[in-house]
Amino acid sequence: MAGVSEARHRVVLADDHPIVLGGLESLFRLEPEFEVVASCRDGEEVLEAVDREAPDLVVLDVRMPRLDGLEVLRRLSERPSPPRVLLLTAALDDDEVVEAVRLGAHGVVLKEMAPQLLVEAARRVAGGGEWLDQGLGGRLLRQVLDRGAGRRELERKLTQREQEIVRGVSRGLRNGEIAKELHIAEGTVKIHLHNIYEKLELRSRVELALYARESGLQ
Repeated sequence: MAGVSEARHRVVLADDHPIVLGGLESLFRLEPEFEVVASCRDGEEVLEAVDREAPDLVVLDVRMPRLDGLEVLRRLSERPSPPRVLLLTAALDDDEVVEAVRLGAHGVVLKEMAPQLLVEAARRVAGGGEWLDQGLGGRLLRQVLDRGAGRRELERKLTQREQEIVRGVSRGLRNGEIAKELHIAEGTVKIHLHNIYEKLELRSRVELALYARESGLQ
């Protein structure tokens, strides 16, 4: 039994409609791999619950009072170790979907989805994957998520200064222009570029510019 307890994902649920929130609670409490640690009726309650409970997953309604789902995502994205987020919505246009994923949502599901599919989406997101509902522009979401993963990988490998130089290269700046913009010596830019090529296993400035653009670091 101890092993089952250790494997459980701690979940915060958020929806401003009591009936929907109650349904979500009942649904997730039936699943042995999930532990519901908080149920919230607005965005500020979600942020407080995240600070208090340190959940693995937040199932987050888009339309909520005080702070809506996108604003909650924005604030969570500013934290050092944000939980994974599954966004729950009745309707969302493509621009909002893209914004949600850019802000850190790992999945977006429609409220009309069958309960067991919602649980499967939560299971996948909590386990480190993504859930892309085709009814919400799934192919576009996949492109954005892939780009986001590439950017996170690039940011993990490079220092802040190296990232600044990569941005300059992706904008077509020469070494001297980058040096002037960053207030460093041109020779220092060359040293950083050499280190960047080695870290990213690239051979040329063109390859670096393409890599940066594909990763979304611009």
